[in-house]
Amino acid sequence: MHVDQPAYDRRTLLRAGLGAATVAVVGSELAFPATAQADPGADLDWIYSCDEWGARPPAGSLVTSAIPTNKIIVHHMAFPNVTDYSEAQAIKLARDCQDLHMDGNGWSDTGQHFTISRGGYVMEGRRGSLERLQAGDRQMVSAHCPGENGRSIGIENEGTYVTETPPEELLDSLVRLCTTICKQYGLHAHDIFGHWDFRTTLCPGAAFYRLFPDVRRQVFRKLGTDLADVPARRWPDLWRFVSSPAVRVAQYLLAHRGYAVTPNSAFDAATVAAVQDWQARNAIPVDVDATITGPTWETLAPELEKDATGLPVEAVQFILNWKGYAEVTVTGEYDHATKKAVEDIQRLHGLPATGRVSTSTWCALVGGVVRQSFRD
Repeated sequence: MHVDQPAYDRRTLLRAGLGAATVAVVGSELAFPATAQADPGADLDWIYSCDEWGARPPAGSLVTSAIPTNKIIVHHMAFPNVTDYSEAQAIKLARDCQDLHMDGNGWSDTGQHFTISRGGYVMEGRRGSLERLQAGDRQMVSAHCPGENGRSIGIENEGTYVTETPPEELLDSLVRLCTTICKQYGLHAHDIFGHWDFRTTLCPGAAFYRLFPDVRRQVFRKLGTDLADVPARRWPDLWRFVSSPAVRVAQYLLAHRGYAVTPNSAFDAATVAAVQDWQARNAIPVDVDATITGPTWETLAPELEKDATGLPVEAVQFILNWKGYAEVTVTGEYDHATKKAVEDIQRLHGLPATGRVSTSTWCALVGGVVRQSFRD
């Protein structure tokens, strides 16, 4: 990312003359220890603070989270794919987003923690997010993904990426920001997810989402992570506070196992009861919030051969179609289009392109991360 000299001078003067604005922050006073990796002296000067881009004061008190941060959630903004990559456009973007969230949605402030322009400028979103990133302890409670707002860092990216991909400037800044967040909060490249992994939405866009394995690989390299330290599978930790296409996959699989649940993507009472009963029956710790933990996924998802039929195949076809494979339809028959799409997913995540739905393939399908995706 390149920032021109006038922008640097303006920011330097602003920092020297205005200082940091104070905001009443209400929340838990639990003494969270800083993560082992957090660096209070980390250079975050490349991120524009709310004061630097001229943010409005929040409409109400902002809250710090009382639970640890465990993931990054990446979004696209569904804004136009502008060709103006300037600092001025980035500032306008941050202001327009805040106006939309405060005046249109009725929120106290910008919903996400950080915003990246198509020119690669990184802006603080919700006030306090930059300060918390510097400390690396607790995050601001946000509004970017219901059910995940207290335990995930939300990054909005300017543009719409259903069929187009983001420019290189944006992707470079996304990798840099994700790497910094991981270092400060003690996260890993396998903790990066997309919005639709936890919410029923077309965000972050099918074309952008296909780039996520490469984004994670770049973050992995910059962090210097040892491959042996990556779990075999990092499943999305869905719980009763979220609704998403992956929840519907779980519902298909629960129905296949004999539970009276309706595949509707809503984590309803029947789904909560079914998840907890499945955990109890399979000697898996029963989660009070019905979190679909790794062991839950791994016992629930059957490996499928290419002649498979029924609800598990419908689950595969549904999630493939949702994530951009328009040629796949939900029939319950493992047809040629389904096989080719599964093979494409496998190649994308570094898995053998067998067309057979293994446990690791299931993980990749529902938005998880597999160790093979980090191999050179």
